[in-house]
Amino acid sequence: MGLNEQRSSTTDIIACANQKGGVGKTTTVVNLSAYLARSGRRVLVVDLDPQGNATSGLGVDKSAVARSVYEALCDEAPLDELLVPTMVERLDLVPAALSLAGAEVELAPLRQRERRLSRVLAPLAPRYDHIVIDCPPSLGLLTVNALTAAGSVLVPLQCEYYALEGLSQLVATINLVRDHLNPTLAVRGVVLTMFDSRTLLSAQVRDEARRHLGGAVFDTIIPRSVRLSEAPSYGLPIALYRPESKGAEAYEALAREFIVRGNPTAGGPPGPLPILASELLPPEARTPELPASELLAPEVLS
Repeated sequence: MGLNEQRSSTTDIIACANQKGGVGKTTTVVNLSAYLARSGRRVLVVDLDPQGNATSGLGVDKSAVARSVYEALCDEAPLDELLVPTMVERLDLVPAALSLAGAEVELAPLRQRERRLSRVLAPLAPRYDHIVIDCPPSLGLLTVNALTAAGSVLVPLQCEYYALEGLSQLVATINLVRDHLNPTLAVRGVVLTMFDSRTLLSAQVRDEARRHLGGAVFDTIIPRSVRLSEAPSYGLPIALYRPESKGAEAYEALAREFIVRGNPTAGGPPGPLPILASELLPPEARTPELPASELLAPEVLS
């Protein structure tokens, strides 16, 4: 099946989330989105991470951004006033800026604070086939907003020691959002990233992830790649920087698989990830769950 087949009639909104930093989350957002756009789809990237790496990775100077997703969340500015075109045809961006770092504090006292992103996305969504949200490496209000707005979650998981650390907390947050805010939220899948075929450790992490998470894990594996690491410094997705590289081939293959998983006739996205049993993680790798009251407003939990 070609990348340009099975075009969806409704907007596919995906939150790319993992509270661990350095797992290839933004790299996946930028490069998956680029290949989806190059397949003929209209794609929007929403950079919800105050670090703004998706913004710079798509060639936009985040220090020069006058208005960003911050204005949409805190002032409810229309998103169509914040759109920035990228060098990839059919791929647009709602950029992040340093001001986004203060958004969680400003959102905290507001009613319906978890639905701010969902509300501002609604008028714009019909223009796009896919909206990909780059979440910050935390499980705060920005990530909860993304999960509330999304139809599914994409979870990058690096092939390194303690790869499953914190995953149970992420799954608990997904379930919390599903129970109280977004009952149709599904898990699109887990993407294994930074795979080094020269090491036994990467193979062990791959096998453990597939053993515990089963069909939730994508078949496509993203390799550790110098070219993938270099591309953001040029403000280019790998498809424009080094399209012949192994990293480019992997993300193009991921885009194909991603489209199949998003097609209901091909099985659609998998359901909830299982809450990881404690025996899946060594004690030092377990993370406590955040109380629901720290993530959701009282009126949501009541």
